[in-house]
Amino acid sequence: MDGTEEQVAREAEEQVAREIAREQEYADLLYARVDELITHVERNLDRIQGSQQASTHQNRSERDSFMALYEDRLALLRSVSRSVVFGRLDMDDAARHYIGRIGLFTPEREQLLVDWRAPAAAAFYRATSTERLDVRLRRHLISRGRTVVGLEDDVLDQSVLEDGDHDVVLQGEGALLAAVSGTRTGRMGDIVATIQAEQDRIIRSENRGVLVVQGGPGTGKTAVALHRAAYLLYTHRRRLEHTGVLIMAPTPGFLRYIERVLPSLGESGVVMMTPGEMFPGVETFFHDADDVARLKGDAAMAELLSRAVKQRQAVPEKDVRLRIDGTPLVLTRDMLRAARREARATHKPHNAARAVFVRAAMDRLVEAYERALVAQGSTIVPEDRPDLLSDLRHDPEVKRQLNLAWLPYTPQGFLRILFARPDRLRAAAPRSLAGRVDLLVRPKDSPWTVEDVPLLDEVAELLGEDAAPAEAKARDDAERRRADVEYARKVIENIDTSGIVRAEDLADQVGQIRDGRTLAERASSERSWTYGHVVVDEAQEHSPMSWRALMRRAPTKSFTVVGDVAQTSSAGGTDSWTAALSPYIQDRLQVEHLTVNYRTPRRIMDRAVAMAQAHSLPVTEVSSVRDGEEDPLLEQVSPAELTARSAEAVRRVHDRLPGRIAVIAAAERLRDLAAAIDSLESVPSVGIGSAGVDDEVAVMTAQDAKGLEFDIVVIVEPAELIDAHGAGDLYVAMSRSTQHLGVVHSRELPAGMAG
Repeated sequence: MDGTEEQVAREAEEQVAREIAREQEYADLLYARVDELITHVERNLDRIQGSQQASTHQNRSERDSFMALYEDRLALLRSVSRSVVFGRLDMDDAARHYIGRIGLFTPEREQLLVDWRAPAAAAFYRATSTERLDVRLRRHLISRGRTVVGLEDDVLDQSVLEDGDHDVVLQGEGALLAAVSGTRTGRMGDIVATIQAEQDRIIRSENRGVLVVQGGPGTGKTAVALHRAAYLLYTHRRRLEHTGVLIMAPTPGFLRYIERVLPSLGESGVVMMTPGEMFPGVETFFHDADDVARLKGDAAMAELLSRAVKQRQAVPEKDVRLRIDGTPLVLTRDMLRAARREARATHKPHNAARAVFVRAAMDRLVEAYERALVAQGSTIVPEDRPDLLSDLRHDPEVKRQLNLAWLPYTPQGFLRILFARPDRLRAAAPRSLAGRVDLLVRPKDSPWTVEDVPLLDEVAELLGEDAAPAEAKARDDAERRRADVEYARKVIENIDTSGIVRAEDLADQVGQIRDGRTLAERASSERSWTYGHVVVDEAQEHSPMSWRALMRRAPTKSFTVVGDVAQTSSAGGTDSWTAALSPYIQDRLQVEHLTVNYRTPRRIMDRAVAMAQAHSLPVTEVSSVRDGEEDPLLEQVSPAELTARSAEAVRRVHDRLPGRIAVIAAAERLRDLAAAIDSLESVPSVGIGSAGVDDEVAVMTAQDAKGLEFDIVVIVEPAELIDAHGAGDLYVAMSRSTQHLGVVHSRELPAGMAG
């Protein structure tokens, strides 16, 4: 490098240093304001806690309500206290907006920081050189904790380069590439600052129905889904804060992977669960064999279950002879048939309609009882009927016969009995399932599977509960809330003058404290809880029966559905969004496509796509933003050497490259592989399954790896992945890597994989 080049390089470094110092000065101002707000809220907490130490129960409830509100605010401020700002916009009108994870204002209400979800921040993601949206320059601030360590500028108006008021930083690989090239931490990073235009358009979509985000591997589908949840909670807070947002994720490991994203964005009103946790009281991660899973997921199972419930509303084969206090009486088939007809005419669920059935049967039976008594010479007057009904209700044989005709059930009890009775299954099976229902037969004490959960939900819908107590409780709750809001208005006048707390918010906190449970606890324990919005990740894995259960969770049909039909591996999953969703939403389906792969280098992704196309998977075309430094490394070994050579391949790549490693193989190989790798001295921690997301090396199936990403992936015997669940699983496995893909095999490579 000659003297001139050295001088240019030195001036460029000085320019970057000056700009970093300027941005650090503003960042210091923002963090000082965050610290000031934290101190203010902490003082409010101390004041509220100390103001009513010896007060009444009502005052303690008020105190606890204010404390909960301030604690929520404090948690939000602390969650962003190390990374509050990430961008800057310079506008045509000379305005400058800093963009961050929350909005910040001076005590005089002058805006210091724009919340990323606010309309004013949209241009940070959407502006391009061809459609500037009045943006001259977009700056990404790269921080480590509270320290600004780098800058990346996108110049949208070329005149900025000639403007002496702007020191533009043009060097570096860009904020997005910096984010996707970093090593994986085991938790999805907060990628607000790197949301791109096509993602941001989807996040802020005004669609009120079902929005499907279809995208190939690495296109940021999960990031879009999570940020859309945060955006909706911000934009429609009054509508969603009492109902919450449900995020349905594929595995517990995946939930741990993403759990820090929403809190880091300042949102905690979210309920996260897996498909095996959707029915209260049941938590399972076991899956049925493919043929059973396919049958349980079939939409015709809804008809089978409906018919099975109706078959439990039975009329006996002959009249039943009774004796009530010595008086002979006949409970006729016609009585029970008429009572059943009357109960079914209400269209109430089985358990709720049972009360109608019993009342109708007893009305007919008491009339027969009266006639029998008269025939014996007794005198019966209308005032005698309550006593006669009491005699009938307390007669053991009457109770037994009515139970045999219309027995109340729990969902779990009903399904256990049904699956243990092949005769009942065959009798209830519609024509489309005939000949297959014997696959469902199993002992009563069998453990629940993930595929059972939608069936339990369906049965619960068919059985229902007695509506009277629920209606009475709803009336009481409504009256109590009206009283809470009115009282809260008076309390606020005496306690809080900051304007931070609304009467409705305080009343809600009073109600929550009275209830004693968080929104997530209440929602997860109540099957009938309905959410304001539902996000379904890896949605291609859900069966028609699973979709029926999910649709009940949001009667407004407000959904964000993300997935890739080419990655379907569940036997009950889908290869068509229209086929999966149109039965529930008709024309309210909007499909958006993500086309840019931020994760998988082109050299790896091209090989994955070639394999997928060779197996006729419906691949979504994507473009990788990085070429990558090396092609996939393929190694053929003998069957006897497969485990040992796979462990050795992991050791070599671990020693050569930094980052987290996934070893993806068929389920039956996981334990042997994990043991072999764990025996290597250079590998510090090895985990099995989706729970291994926190370990340096995770040995898992392709289904465990869905939605996750790793720096390095080693696939062991890829042909076995196809044998287990089809080419979709291998496509998933090949597209998890951000840096390196290795393949160790003893069998012939699947078509399209060798390149």
